[in-house]
Amino acid sequence: MNLRIGAISVVELLVAACAACALSAAAADDLLAPEQAFRFSARLIEPGLVEVRYRIANGYYMYRDKFRFSAIPQSAGLGEAQFPPGKIKDDEFFGRVETYRGDLLIKLPVKSAGGFTLKAVSQGCADIGVCYIPVTQTVRLIAAGSSDDAAKFGGTPPDLIERLRDAPPPR
Repeated sequence: MNLRIGAISVVELLVAACAACALSAAAADDLLAPEQAFRFSARLIEPGLVEVRYRIANGYYMYRDKFRFSAIPQSAGLGEAQFPPGKIKDDEFFGRVETYRGDLLIKLPVKSAGGFTLKAVSQGCADIGVCYIPVTQTVRLIAAGSSDDAAKFGGTPPDLIERLRDAPPPR
């Protein structure tokens, strides 16, 4: 009799484990691509200041200490990123960390008066317990009135390309 109870318990455990695996696989199928979960854009809002924006999807968050910014060429001279206050989270993998949800605006001082490419590295997670590997995204920024770079875009205002990219799709 005890042997039968033990066998049933093992079978129940296996069924429960398989159900957990199936739920985990289904959740992974529902994950957004990192570019959708953490929508990145940047624009020069005034001479010497870049506004970096992340639109973080519901159910996702990003880590403050995982952001890295650089400019190509380096002579563009990026300053220290200015972050808004985030929320403190006790993370099972990274310990006590500061995180962001929703819309995140980061101010980034820059010395360049001309165009440059901004390279942003970031990392975030989904609430279901899945973290993404660090993601690198780039954007070309052009100072207003920069004749050499504006000519490449047919005189298009520099931030128009960013605004169009961030606009919702037509219905």
